[in-house]
Amino acid sequence: MRKIYLDNAATTQVDKKVLSSMAKYWSEIFANPSSIHSMGVEAKITLQKARKTIADFIGGHEREIIFTSGGTEANNLAILGVFNHLEASLPSKGNNSTWKRSFQVPHFITSEIEHSSVLECFKKLELEGCKVDYLEVDEFGLINPKDLRDIIKPETVLVSIGYANNEIGVIQPIREIIKEIRHKRKEFSRSASEEGRDRITMPYLHIDACQAGLYLNFNVEELGVDFMTLDAQKMYGPKGVGALFVRDGIKIKPMIFGGGQEKGMRSGTENIPLIVGFAKALELARKMKDKESVRLSKIRDEFFDSIKKLVPRVVINGDLKSRLPNNINISIPGQDGEMIVFRLDEAGIICSSASACFSGSGESLVVRKIAEKTNVSRGEIDLRAKSTLRFSMGKHTKMVDIKKLLKILSNILQSF
Repeated sequence: MRKIYLDNAATTQVDKKVLSSMAKYWSEIFANPSSIHSMGVEAKITLQKARKTIADFIGGHEREIIFTSGGTEANNLAILGVFNHLEASLPSKGNNSTWKRSFQVPHFITSEIEHSSVLECFKKLELEGCKVDYLEVDEFGLINPKDLRDIIKPETVLVSIGYANNEIGVIQPIREIIKEIRHKRKEFSRSASEEGRDRITMPYLHIDACQAGLYLNFNVEELGVDFMTLDAQKMYGPKGVGALFVRDGIKIKPMIFGGGQEKGMRSGTENIPLIVGFAKALELARKMKDKESVRLSKIRDEFFDSIKKLVPRVVINGDLKSRLPNNINISIPGQDGEMIVFRLDEAGIICSSASACFSGSGESLVVRKIAEKTNVSRGEIDLRAKSTLRFSMGKHTKMVDIKKLLKILSNILQSF
């Protein structure tokens, strides 16, 4: 039985061209890029080329790219790396501080629907004594950038927002968010002493862009971000490799120590085959982005039209316009989302009920948050969160696959 894979938000199939690009770096050009002999130099050149490819893709510089083991590590490095540098530079630590603001409790901001690799970092910050604010989203999963006006304080260090949500596919208004941040920077600069006026560069903006790479604008200058997280496995690249963009001039502390690779920010021998595959995946993504976005948007919208006729009580989770083209997220109140996932699996349809990184909860925490913003009862919120289905399409998805999904889903619902 041919499987129809609709869980691309969890991970994607490695492209054959990506696999081919990696092949010789396992056993032919396999030397350590930190070695000074000819084979090491060859590996180093390969590493530099891959770094340039990724930097070009996002409109940054090679020196602003730090390779990591994936999106989770990159998110941790951005958030905790900023905090650790701040903590080390505070006067109370007995160092010659470059920190020019007079505050004692650092403040951080994120949203209530972020990926677990972000939310868990913010829980850690709270344990360290930091003040954390969680921006609320509306019933469609969108942040109101104007909410930042009253939340950002002179002591705010970092705002971390997901570019596109991994569950409901909602695209956040990053450009409007950075406008609010810049407005606050100017406001703080006006009230700062003359000596510290030019040093007001915070709060920084970090975006988790792991889900966005195949479809959205990635230019860091146009977006105005200070940190950006990338993950190869979300764009037909290999698992186990990602990157963090860190804008020139921003200081962070590493979390992994050793030989000082990646400018001392991420020690450990660079995994050349995976990094090469990552760069190749980005090259391919650049070529297919516009065409695939249009194609998948049409399939997605047809699914939404069909499912509303098939199941009138269905709820579409997330904004319909500001949404990734490949994301379909629905709830069928009264149904068990995980049970339907198992039944679809038996029929050859691979999908999910929530984020793979929140497995075991039996419900979608993101859908719960947006359902809470509607005028429904607690019981209805529970039903919606537990009946969630996420179908995330990819380049191999065809309209015929979605029609088959609709037919099988209809049969399953009629059998209950």
